[in-house]
Amino acid sequence: MKRGLLICRIFELLALSVWVGGLIVIIAAVIPAVFNSFGMEPGGRFLTNVFDGYNQLVVGAIVMLLGAIGFRIHAKGELIASTPGPLRTELILLGLMVIIAILIIGLLGPKSVTLQELAFATKGEAERKEAYSAFFRIHSIVRGLYLVNLGLGIALLVVKVKAWGEPRRDPA
Repeated sequence: MKRGLLICRIFELLALSVWVGGLIVIIAAVIPAVFNSFGMEPGGRFLTNVFDGYNQLVVGAIVMLLGAIGFRIHAKGELIASTPGPLRTELILLGLMVIIAILIIGLLGPKSVTLQELAFATKGEAERKEAYSAFFRIHSIVRGLYLVNLGLGIALLVVKVKAWGEPRRDPA
C-alpha cells in the first residue's frame, strides 16, 4: 500500500508539473518569442495550436490527479465527506481547476478561436476593428482563467508538498 501511495505522489507531482510548469513556460517564453518572431496573425494561429496541445496535456493531468486522489481515498478507506483538512483542500482546489479547465477547453477557448479566425478573415477596417474587439473581450476572459488556474495549481502544489512533509497520524 505504501508503494501505491508513493506512486500516487509521483504521478500527482508529474501532473501538476505539466499543468503549472507548462503554462509558465508558455506565458514566459513561448508567447513573447512567437509574437516577436511571427507577427500577429501567424503568431495567433501558432499559439492556438500551442494551447490546443497544452490543453490535451491538462486533460491528461486531470485524469492522473483524479486517479491518484481516488486511489489515496480508497487506500485509506475514507469517505470524501470525512476526509482530513489537507485532502479536502486538495479536492476543492482541484475541483475549481477542473471546472475552469472545462470552461476554457470546452466553451470559451473554442469561441475565442472562432472569433480570432473571423477577425483575421475580415477585410473592412471598421468590421475588422469590431471583430478584433469581440475576440479580445473573450480572449481576455480566457487569459484571466488561465492565470487563475495557474494560481490554483501553485496553491495545490503547496498544499500537497506541505501535506507530504507532515508526520502521519494513523490511528493504531
